[in-house]
Amino acid sequence: MILTQYYLDCLSQASYLIGDETTGKAVVVDPRIDVDEYLSDARSQGLDIVGVINTHLHADFISGHFEIAERTGAWIGYGKTAEAEFDFRALVEGERIGLGEVELEVLHTPGHTPESISLVVYERAGDAAPYGVLTGDALFIGDVGRPDLAASFGHTPDELAPKLYDSVHNKLMALPDTTRLFPGHGAGSACGKNISTERQSTIGDQRRTNYAVQPMSQAEFVELVREGQEAIPAYFPYDAARNRQQRDPVDLGALTKPLGLEEFLRLRAGGAVVVDARDHQSFSAGHLRGALNVGIDGRFAETSGMMVDPESRILVVAAPGREQEVVMRLARVGLDRVAGHLEHPEAAMTAVPDEVTRAPRVEATELARLLASEAPPVVVDVRGSAERESGVIEGSVHIPLAHVPERGGELPTDRPVVVHCAGGYRSSVAASRLRAQGHTQVADLIGGYRAYHLLSS
Repeated sequence: MILTQYYLDCLSQASYLIGDETTGKAVVVDPRIDVDEYLSDARSQGLDIVGVINTHLHADFISGHFEIAERTGAWIGYGKTAEAEFDFRALVEGERIGLGEVELEVLHTPGHTPESISLVVYERAGDAAPYGVLTGDALFIGDVGRPDLAASFGHTPDELAPKLYDSVHNKLMALPDTTRLFPGHGAGSACGKNISTERQSTIGDQRRTNYAVQPMSQAEFVELVREGQEAIPAYFPYDAARNRQQRDPVDLGALTKPLGLEEFLRLRAGGAVVVDARDHQSFSAGHLRGALNVGIDGRFAETSGMMVDPESRILVVAAPGREQEVVMRLARVGLDRVAGHLEHPEAAMTAVPDEVTRAPRVEATELARLLASEAPPVVVDVRGSAERESGVIEGSVHIPLAHVPERGGELPTDRPVVVHCAGGYRSSVAASRLRAQGHTQVADLIGGYRAYHLLSS
């Protein structure tokens, strides 16, 4: 058996290639939209990808099932109850998918979504105990999937949470303790609230350490998994809908198109959104007016999805040589209406000084002085609710980053605003979004809350 995990730190997302060396047959599970790595690995190991399986209709990224199917002829599989607008192989409870000696058994594990399935992996068809289980977003390491992400499709948490209890407590935890656990996400994903940084575990380890699988009633479980969930990123309903739809495969190469300054500015004037993927220091030193700063070296895809309307045309500013990476990572969350990227951005901005502005930033010592003045700024905390439990700047307004686009209008326009997060990445994003919305006196805190807390402690 060949079982390879592919992990995207940017989205805290795991996908898998499972193959049988005796027959050369393989399937890919929960693939992202840039599929070259799966195809290359399969080719190098003499594997033929015959199927692509999604454990559920994903909301946090665009699945690459059409891209793989086009290039391999593979069938596309979903749980039988999936509400998709294209033909797929309907996988039912107890079904065995034979790759040769290797077999996958389908478990219907609803709760995160109604159609969610898990795949129990047997290294040999006759084995009494499974090798492992791919749990998708039903069971994570240290957590379980949240039951509220399917709300936009008419499935309430009250409906799904009891099903999640049954899936986790009565099905997945009924597997032998030695069964290896391969989840769909790791720490940082918005699909759970307490996910571990570990990428593999066992059913036995989870039985001992996972708060959500300890002995409890269904009512206790429902209350536990519903409380304390962070804001749902705005792009999740869009991606969930798009993953249901028939679509053409995305050509990432066609989106990586260099644009001269004149064409770039013309498209911007026509309403295209500028995503500046340089680091916040470079952005602060000089950027095109109205640009959003989402640095490529952070949670770029997820954060871009929070800030950019997926129906918008997008223009990219990136450090030389990183344009293709930016375009690919945007496409992973459905932001694939990219018109192109600015050629030679530093030289281009030098040529149009009236179109360039700086992004104000303040040190922790300066913020402390301003807060003690007669006209203090409004401090906006864009961290998650759980992060604020470790401490807050007194009097700060809490607007989680995911809510900045729709709640930015709550902030006054006649007073300075200082935005902070934990370390400085998200605050630069939020500050640039507020400026693009018309706020003219916005700075962000260098070093974030950590810097301010060190100063005051």
